[in-house]
Amino acid sequence: MSDRILVINPNSTEAVTRGIDAAMEPLRMNGGPAIECVTLKDGPPGIENQGHVEQVVPLIGAMVKQRDNDCSAFVIACYSDPGLHAARELTTKPVLGIAECGILTALTLGQRFGVISILKKSIPRHLRYVGQMGLNDRMAGDRAIGLGVVALADEARTFSRMAEVAAELRDEDGADVLVMGCAGMARYRERLQRHVGLPVVEPSQAAVAMAIGRTRLNWA
Repeated sequence: MSDRILVINPNSTEAVTRGIDAAMEPLRMNGGPAIECVTLKDGPPGIENQGHVEQVVPLIGAMVKQRDNDCSAFVIACYSDPGLHAARELTTKPVLGIAECGILTALTLGQRFGVISILKKSIPRHLRYVGQMGLNDRMAGDRAIGLGVVALADEARTFSRMAEVAAELRDEDGADVLVMGCAGMARYRERLQRHVGLPVVEPSQAAVAMAIGRTRLNWA
């Protein structure tokens, strides 16, 4: 088995996968595991509702089974963590979801985290997940920028909205750490962190960082 982390983008938008791949550069190191980012070509352009979440579950499972022999860990790079528990039943390797890992990382950086979502209709789904994790008391708020996954490629418009929402989460909701609520936001993390003056967690990076620790320390 190779020491390889497979990062699965469950949507079919190659630009999102390229952005995730670029965000992995700080985590690629000599002697460390290879980090491979792949696109689910049969997935929807973006995971933007519960139907999309359920649509990609079998596709993710098939990818995990297909690559189980040549990967040491899997990361599901969608903030809804679609198929996370089902995939964990298909392999003995670590399977990490970026929402779970992003939130857990945020808890180490501040007392109350805020989430920057893409669409308002995503927020109830996120709130259900935070409730399932038992973390309602640590969540300051979840606000949407009002742009879909594909629209995130418009850099000026996207960053402007992210900056507005980040300030609202900080000033109105009391967040002292922010989590990006979509894997397609990776390219904006460092700039947003400088702008808003708070730690900003890019959840794909958080999940892969955990996967590296799991593989290096041989935690099953």
